Amino acid sequence: MNKKLTVLFFMVLMVAGFTTMTFAQEETTITVWCWDPNFNIYAMEEAAAIYGDLNPDVNIDIKEVAWEDLQTQLSTSLSANQTDNLPDIILMQDTALAKNVNSFPNAFYDLSDSGIEFDNFANFKVELTKVDGKNYAVPFDNGAAINAMRVDVLEEAGYTIEDFTDISWEEFIEKGADVKEKTGKPLLSAIAGQSDLLMIMMQSTGNWFFDQNGEPNIADNEPLKEIIRVYQELLEKEILVQINDWNQYISTFQSGTVAGTMNGAWIIGSIVPVEEQAGDWRITNLPRLANIEGSSNYSNQGGSSWMVMANSEKPEVAADFLDKTFGGSKELYEIILPSSGAIATYLPAGDSEVYNMPHPFFGDQKIYTEIIDYAANVPEVDYGIYNYEARDTISTAITQIMSGQDIQSALDEAQSTLEFQMW
Repeated sequence: MNKKLTVLFFMVLMVAGFTTMTFAQEETTITVWCWDPNFNIYAMEEAAAIYGDLNPDVNIDIKEVAWEDLQTQLSTSLSANQTDNLPDIILMQDTALAKNVNSFPNAFYDLSDSGIEFDNFANFKVELTKVDGKNYAVPFDNGAAINAMRVDVLEEAGYTIEDFTDISWEEFIEKGADVKEKTGKPLLSAIAGQSDLLMIMMQSTGNWFFDQNGEPNIADNEPLKEIIRVYQELLEKEILVQINDWNQYISTFQSGTVAGTMNGAWIIGSIVPVEEQAGDWRITNLPRLANIEGSSNYSNQGGSSWMVMANSEKPEVAADFLDKTFGGSKELYEIILPSSGAIATYLPAGDSEVYNMPHPFFGDQKIYTEIIDYAANVPEVDYGIYNYEARDTISTAITQIMSGQDIQSALDEAQSTLEFQMW
């Protein structure tokens, strides 16, 4: 009996060894869709390099796909049940994750039992990636919003970054108009017909576009009306300029056409490549809407997480890649932080000395410790399942208002459109 058990034991070892050897030696390609070469793609490239040292037989094939195109291709393919053209891993906007999982419940790989330690991530971020108690994504970046400004331009007008810290939008407009008059430079740019800046302003108030019951709240949304008023004034006084697309938006502050930008902390990855501007930038918090009770100087914009598609031929390999990199490599976050501004929601990375280092591009300002402080003060809002539909209706309303339509009628139309889309 003991002899039989011994033989069986060695057979099990041989099978286990063969399985491990096969996994390690089998060449596999994992395709990834994501956007932004200076941020997400850069981070994925560094993750691929780290995983390559652990498992050289796995090739990570990274495809640049703009977020809007990614969402369109995803929805089109899944609706038609044609998934052969989809990748193994996608980067998903946190605010769109729940809607996608609810719309296509069998399309995404459940990572709950993958071995990824989700307790190692900030809880608020994990909650954004869960649907019905299941983990569908590995959290990535922190979208805490910043106001990044060219201090050389401010100094030319007689201001410092402290003059734009802990202020209201009224103060920002007053000082911004003065900077424009003295230097000829607006402080901000925004893409015409898109509502990103308004979303940042909205979350700073602690409000959103749905009530506590998930019903649309646009037509009678007083914070939104105040935000539109501020937006109009920014445009009228030429403190804000509108441009046509994302590339033009990036170009406005890289070329020095404008003297700043407000966006998620990830925008740092598009600021620092312009070496001749090193030392000229600083960050601070956002203006607050003084006329809205509970408004703050803090907000969030963006934030995304990595999902494995259920159609992947090697979902276990894709999950293992994410586990060993974004889900378990402190080294990865230390590499990508300085040049991309990828503030981790991976908690062990927060203990790294890299987070406390002065940033030479920002005049040795300790920007990452400040951003972490900003993130701790961001008001929580419930984006709802129909968040992107709400954003689209607001964007349409803003375009109509800028073309002369009165605010109330434009918001009434937006409310009706969203209600129709939801029901």
